[in-house]
Amino acid sequence: MSAYLDRLSDYRVAVIGDVMLDCYMSGSVSRISPEAPVPVLRVTEEKSVPGGAANVAANLASLGLSVNLVGLAGQDGARDELIGLLEAIGAIDCSGIAAVPGRRTTRKLRVIGAHQQIVRVDHEDVIPCSGEIEAGFLNALECAIGAADIVILSDYGKGACSNRAIRAAIDGATASGKKVLIDPKRPDFTVYRGAFLITPNRKELSDATGLPCESDEEAAVAVAKAQDLCGAHVLLTRSEKGMSFYPVSDAPMHMPTVAQDVFDVSGAGDTVVAVMAAALAAGMPVHDAMRMANHAAGIVVSKLGTASVTREELAAALLAESTTSDINDGRLLDREAMVALRWAWAREKLTVGIANGCFDLIHPGHISLIQQAAASCDRLIMALNTDASVQRLKGPSRPIQDEAARAAVIGAIKGVAAVTLFDEETPLELIEALEPDVLIKGADYTIDRVVGADIVQKRGGRVVLAELTPGRSTSGIVAAVGQTGR
Repeated sequence: MSAYLDRLSDYRVAVIGDVMLDCYMSGSVSRISPEAPVPVLRVTEEKSVPGGAANVAANLASLGLSVNLVGLAGQDGARDELIGLLEAIGAIDCSGIAAVPGRRTTRKLRVIGAHQQIVRVDHEDVIPCSGEIEAGFLNALECAIGAADIVILSDYGKGACSNRAIRAAIDGATASGKKVLIDPKRPDFTVYRGAFLITPNRKELSDATGLPCESDEEAAVAVAKAQDLCGAHVLLTRSEKGMSFYPVSDAPMHMPTVAQDVFDVSGAGDTVVAVMAAALAAGMPVHDAMRMANHAAGIVVSKLGTASVTREELAAALLAESTTSDINDGRLLDREAMVALRWAWAREKLTVGIANGCFDLIHPGHISLIQQAAASCDRLIMALNTDASVQRLKGPSRPIQDEAARAAVIGAIKGVAAVTLFDEETPLELIEALEPDVLIKGADYTIDRVVGADIVQKRGGRVVLAELTPGRSTSGIVAAVGQTGR
């Protein structure tokens, strides 16, 4: 499957639909307003990310594909901010996003306190465009499809995907032999006839068919009715039940969810349709494409807010699926294998901690820190600076022991599950790749000075400051040896 991932940058996708700006206002809540029975949020962070069709495009670009994005927006600051975010990602052509006078760019503001959404505020106009604006939109749609290998319609019911636009997209794409994938939101699936694949969730399927779809039997009946309406294959996302693929004329394929921690399901459907399109564009068999989309969804729901999945995250998750989780013997692993093992542990619901440092000459202070670190999690990863990194930090006379020797000694200490190396001056890139549940550092640091603390805390993890053993340091040992000549 890695061969397919490596080829994704060879393909271009046309994404047509409702672009949005997803905004998040986060903070702490400690009291109720004296003016009304509502919580008072003390704001600590505000951020914006691409949403809707723009999130689909962001996911594709994060996987390495090129994107032509076509949508409707207003002539306002929200559009400017959205375009800026997309251009910063790269590989997304935003020239097809029309700026419509008098229209507001769809903007969703989610207010979050203590990782819980308090309220969502929507700014939007859902009126379809007409006249000259519609003609320009249809021309941009046609150009995007002509340049693409595969087409996605992201229909959030905000006006971009009018009946005329949907028919133009499906007819134009199928006439040139290109598959159309649709993330549907409207209750009438007949307009999607001619599409290759639709990706509803359970509620969307029930709304369109008027049938329940909780059990496998109910889902099969509802899907059959949906296929009578649109004639497309159906990939049904079923939340905690995973996802099911229903070919038009073959047996369904069911796949259990791989999600371990669900922080936010916002945008998960965007990720699923993006990854399915990417995989199918690269010629991947449907079962493998489904497996990739399932893992991608599991990654993004573990993140807070609308998010995209990177090719590196996806490769690690797929590798972790085939990696045994019973490794717990302090062995040295490279970064790719370490990431795979970390997510294998996650599947077993084991908390993973990381402590880092040079660990040149082991002394009681090191042992104490490792013992405290191991006690704070189920599996402890020790991240050691490489020899080159130690030299840059401490000078050409260090380390005393090379990285292989240091890894062997650290790996033999009770409580160490695995050891890995990092060549950078800080472990930031490693922490970003591993996303640990616990980050351990000595108490001579404060949390705001611990590299990667913000990454761990945003995921709901914690930072542990281990108590120090007074008078113990490698530098002190080296100096003492130099003074005695031993």
